[in-house]
Amino acid sequence: MDKQPHLLVCISAHGFGHVAQTAPVLNALHARVPKVRITIRSMAPLEHLRSRVHVPFEYVCEGEDIGMLMSSPLDVNVDASAEAYQAMHRDWDAKVMHEAGTLRELAPDFVLSNVGYLPLAGAHRAGIPCAAMSSLNWADIYTHYCRSPQVASQIQAAYNNADVFLRPTPGMPMHGLRRLYLVGPVVDVGRNRRDEINARFNWALGNRLVLVSLGGIAGHLPMDNWPRLPGVRWLVPAGWRATHPDAVMLESLEMPFGDILASSDMLICKPGYGSFVEAACSGIPVLYVDREDWPETTALVQWLAGHGLCREVSRCALEAGEFTEALEHMLAQPRPRPVEPTGVGEVVAWLEERLRG
Repeated sequence: MDKQPHLLVCISAHGFGHVAQTAPVLNALHARVPKVRITIRSMAPLEHLRSRVHVPFEYVCEGEDIGMLMSSPLDVNVDASAEAYQAMHRDWDAKVMHEAGTLRELAPDFVLSNVGYLPLAGAHRAGIPCAAMSSLNWADIYTHYCRSPQVASQIQAAYNNADVFLRPTPGMPMHGLRRLYLVGPVVDVGRNRRDEINARFNWALGNRLVLVSLGGIAGHLPMDNWPRLPGVRWLVPAGWRATHPDAVMLESLEMPFGDILASSDMLICKPGYGSFVEAACSGIPVLYVDREDWPETTALVQWLAGHGLCREVSRCALEAGEFTEALEHMLAQPRPRPVEPTGVGEVVAWLEERLRG
């Protein structure tokens, strides 16, 4: 390949799952096409992007992907989300025209979006090849919570005008999308570095490390009143400022998140693509809080139940620390066999063909 292809990657900052899906594709693509120039356009923090994307990229800190506005990691602010979408779509054609101009200035050969739809609409208007990739789409999410057929149809049209919608497994059904291409799980698999962690903190070999993560949405669990369990250490984000005597700050390990997960005995989380699939591909049991109102939950839970080891706990029980029986039961079970993330190679093969073409 003589020409240096320019790939513009637009990544939603609605949680960290969109980055977790996209990063392994970029890492593998660069290995296959070393000349590719990658520009990431996202409101996700640069530090987080660099922790996941291990190849050179340029960073453009901007984006209008609304996703759903959250009042906590588990609660959607429906009214505020509906107002934000109405404002964004009030002069939709002008928005698309402006986006098309922005993309022409960036001059990519191809646009990959996970999973904002405005970049896809702008790329289509500008005549730039484009694709969406995600386990969810905002047309279906918006329709579940909000009631404007015009907004929903404009979102869906943006997805349908893309060259393809690459949907990793597991994912929402997406019956309204015409160019759906299903691929296997897309995720980076971390390295088990448990021996390093035990040696660093002088922990006994029989201790249990339980990783607690709610993704990239601001908020935390009230874990300071959780019970003390013999040999159990809770790995939690530093931003939670937990005072529980057995809490250990994730950041103190100075390791990538994937390595921390692969080194843990269990993950406690909310249903989310990155959390569920990374755990399944590392053979880590999952204790998850129920989240029935999120449209992606059913597909994620059904897949994890068939490919890993998981159990649901109520939100009230998790917040009160009343889940000791469930935790001990899960820790006593044999580790599930890790799932192979076959979707990374499938997506990279598809993108490489387009970039070389």
